[in-house]
Formats: sequence, structure tokens, C-alpha cells
Amino acid sequence: MKVFAEKRNELSQTIVSLIDSLRKEEGCRRCDFCQSMEDENELSIFEEWDTREDFNSHLKSERFRVLRGAMTLLREPYEMMVHTVPASKKRTEARCKPVV
Repeated sequence: MKVFAEKRNELSQTIVSLIDSLRKEEGCRRCDFCQSMEDENELSIFEEWDTREDFNSHLKSERFRVLRGAMTLLREPYEMMVHTVPASKKRTEARCKPVV
């Protein structure tokens, strides 16, 4: 998200006020708010959800509505990318094995 410099603090405060409650939503594994090291006016939110249903529920939540409303502070439209990773026992085991 690219925010106007004069609106960066306002948007950051809004996001920070929502982060803890977002992390407590059912199915939320991770919710991180980041600022680019190259451009202080470029912000990102990274979320990870247990299931697509949990994510869809989040998209319908009041918190997400507030977050979308705060996007009016951006200097250009935000981009939302959704990556779906199929869960499997094999994948989990592979992640735990040391690399030789």
C-alpha cells in the first residue's frame, strides 16, 4: 500500500489499533504489519489463515470493513493478493526435515 506521506501516521495508527483483534479472529495464524525499508510510505499487511472459510469470514468482519475504509488514505489503489496452499501431511513432514 502506498500512502500519502502526510497520512502515513493516521493509517499506521488505524492498522495498529486493529492488529491485536485481527490476530484473535478464528483461524488467523498470522497478521503482520510492515513498512518498507526503502520507502517509509509503503506499508504492507501479511495475513495467514487456517482455511478459506476463516479468511472469507474475516473479509465480512467489521474489522475488515474499518480497514477497507482506511484505504481512502492511500495515494493509489491497494493490491490484495491471495495465495492458496493445499495442506498435506507430506508437505508438513518435508518442512521439518533438515536440508543436507
